[in-house]
Amino acid sequence: MPPLRWAEGARPGQPYWWDGADAADEAPHPLPERADLLIIGAGYTGLSGAIAAHDAGASVVVVDAGMPGQGASTRNGGMFGAHPRLGWDALARTYGSDVADDLFAEAGPAMDWVKTLITQEGIDCSLQQTGRIQLAWTPAHFDAQQRLVETVQAKSDVAIQVIGRDGLADHIRTAQYFGGILFPQHCAINPRRFHDGLMASVQRRGIPVVANCAVTSLERTYSGLRATTALGPIRADQALLATGGYTSGAFHWHRARVFPLPSFLIATEPLPSDLIERVAPGRRMMVETRARHSYFRLSPDGTRILFGGRAAMRPIAPDLAARRLRATMLEIWPELSEARLSHVWSGNTGYSFDHMPNIGSDGALHWAMGFSGSGTVMAPYLGAKAALGALGDPGGATAYRATRLRRSWLHPTPRPHFLRAADLWYRHGVDPRETRAGRGT
Repeated sequence: MPPLRWAEGARPGQPYWWDGADAADEAPHPLPERADLLIIGAGYTGLSGAIAAHDAGASVVVVDAGMPGQGASTRNGGMFGAHPRLGWDALARTYGSDVADDLFAEAGPAMDWVKTLITQEGIDCSLQQTGRIQLAWTPAHFDAQQRLVETVQAKSDVAIQVIGRDGLADHIRTAQYFGGILFPQHCAINPRRFHDGLMASVQRRGIPVVANCAVTSLERTYSGLRATTALGPIRADQALLATGGYTSGAFHWHRARVFPLPSFLIATEPLPSDLIERVAPGRRMMVETRARHSYFRLSPDGTRILFGGRAAMRPIAPDLAARRLRATMLEIWPELSEARLSHVWSGNTGYSFDHMPNIGSDGALHWAMGFSGSGTVMAPYLGAKAALGALGDPGGATAYRATRLRRSWLHPTPRPHFLRAADLWYRHGVDPRETRAGRGT
C-alpha cells in the first residue's frame, strides 16, 4: 500500500467541508413545553421537514442529540441526484410494477423540488450542474448499464445517456473502465453550506432548534406524545424521526431496520490545473459500479480531488481509511502519486436492507429514513413529505410510502454486528472485476 503523504496543516478526522465554515451558535436554546410536531434530528431531513410543517401552519420544534448538522449532512460527498439506487426489475419484484413505475417517475420531480428549495431560500451551496457519470468496472456492468438506460428513458423524465469506452476520455482519463452512463442534469453542492442554508431558513421562521437534546424515550399519552429528553420533557401531537445513520437506542424498531454504514473520504491538497485537466477533463461527479463503491469529484473551486468509498464497512482509524482510499485512487489515477492529502473523514449512511428510502408511520410517530447513500436530494425531499404527511396534508403523498423497512436475519439485534463479517468479505472475498454492477454513492 503506498505510503501516506500529508500536506502541511492537514486535518485528519475533520471534513474538508468544515474548513472556513462559521462556527455553530452553541448558545443553548430552551426546550419548549409542547409543539404540534416534534422533529428528532436536525440534518437535511429534519430541517426541511421543519420548514414544510411551519409553512403549512404547524408549530414545530427540532431537537438533536448533538450539534445540528455534524452528522451525514455535512460529511457526504455533495453529489446531487435522485434516480433510484435499484433497477426497475428489482423494484418491481420487491414492490410491484406500479410502485416501481412511480418511484422512477418521482426521481426528476424530487431533484427539481430540492433545486427550487435552494433557490427560494437563497441558499449559497455552490450548486453546479456538473453531471454525474457512473463508470462500468467490467464489460458485464456496461451491458447492465445499457439496459438501465432503456428503463430510465421509458419510465422517467430523467436525462441519461450511454458513454462508450472510447468516449470516456472526454470525462475521465484512466484505463480502468469499460464505459459508463451519464446523468447530465445531476449536480454538485457544498453539503455544509447546504445545511447551513437550511438552518438559516429555519431560524428565520423562528423555529426552535435545540442542540444536545437526545430523546431518551417517547411515550404515547391520551393527548398525543410525551418525549423525555436530555433537557427535560416535551409534549407533541406528532413526531418525526429524522436521525438516519445516527439513530439512538430509544428507537429500537428503527435501529433494527436501518443500520449505520460508514463512508470514508479523503481530499488532496490543491493540485496544478493541468493535472486536474489531465485526469478529470469533464469535471463530473463520478461513481463506480464495483462493490467498493468509490465515488469522486473535484472540489467546488476545481482545485482538489475529493475521493470517497467503502474503506471498510465498520469504523476504522482515519489513517487506515486514508491509506486504503489513496491506494484505490492511485489504481485509477497513478498520476496522483505525488499528491499529498489534506483531509480524511467519515460519516454514517443510514442503510435499509432494501437499499431504498422509506416514509412510514406508527400512529403519531412518523419517519423518513434509509436513504442508503442518496440522501443529498432524497433526505430534504422526503423530510418535507414526511412532515406534511404527519399533519394530514395531501402534499405528503409520495411513492416512497409504498417502500418498507424490513428486518434481516443478518441483523437480529439493534447493533449491526454483521458488519464485521461483511467487512472481512468485502476486504478479502471480492474480486473487483467480477462483482455485479452497483449504483454508486
